[in-house]
Amino acid sequence: MTFPNPSTNPAPSEIVFFDLETTVPNRSGQKFVVLEFGAIVVCPRKLVELESYCTLIRPKDLSVVALRSSRSDGITREGVKDAPLFEDVAERIFGILNGRIWAGHNIRRFDCVRIREAFEEIGKPAPVPVGTIDSLGVLTEKFGRRAGNMKMATLASYFGLGQQKHRSLDDVRMNLEVLKHCATVLFLESSLPAGVLNGKWPHGPPTVTTRSRSILDSSVPSVSNANWGGYPSITTRSRRNIGKFPCREENSRKSPPTSLSYQRAPPYARGSFGKMTERVTNLLCKVQNKPLSNLIKHSHSLLR
Repeated sequence: MTFPNPSTNPAPSEIVFFDLETTVPNRSGQKFVVLEFGAIVVCPRKLVELESYCTLIRPKDLSVVALRSSRSDGITREGVKDAPLFEDVAERIFGILNGRIWAGHNIRRFDCVRIREAFEEIGKPAPVPVGTIDSLGVLTEKFGRRAGNMKMATLASYFGLGQQKHRSLDDVRMNLEVLKHCATVLFLESSLPAGVLNGKWPHGPPTVTTRSRSILDSSVPSVSNANWGGYPSITTRSRRNIGKFPCREENSRKSPPTSLSYQRAPPYARGSFGKMTERVTNLLCKVQNKPLSNLIKHSHSLLR
């Protein structure tokens, strides 16, 4: 069995989520023995599953495996007696892990160490990651301990994802779901003022103004620039003219168009300005030295 060089980097942009199930040492000096390996390779940009692999592993000494498991879906001696030895699946595991980003829950302290030990035991080079993402550390830092002790079972219960099965591939899938749920909550929290998701408005609820039948003051735009916790207050458009704002997207239904080419029609024809001037001159001559009422009376005829 010949493995590629561990420094080979076949797909550095891919992330492999993996999980190991092992025996639990019950006396001093006893080692962990790998009983199951499960992994899912995903594209980090879309979290699309590219490939998956899972296998039970039979230890050389079957007596280290319990006859019965305390877990409902736990691994028993009967379950692994016909499984391949680690050396039989080591090349496949190497190909899954080597040169990729490793991800999993508490893998830095446990799974990564157990993988290296298993390869050392068979005298073969261990796979090498190009990076490691431990969701236990990431979620403890970013999500906090709001979900309790941050174990996978506790996180799954917090989000209502069911019980952890403690089987490699099932736990990997649960890890991905927990990460998606945590990421969604953190995204929503970062997009809203502090406390909103808990029903605590920082400066009261956002201002919402409904349509008004009255004319709004011309100094108030359709969307106020006043900030509420970093977010603009919301003001709906008035049914009447709300002031002169050349950049407003649309006009009130009762206001005239704001096109620059629009002009109010004059009360007389454009070509008759000279005639109008003559008529005004004649009117002033007629009412000269006469009461103001005569001027008002004759002026009405000019506007007809």
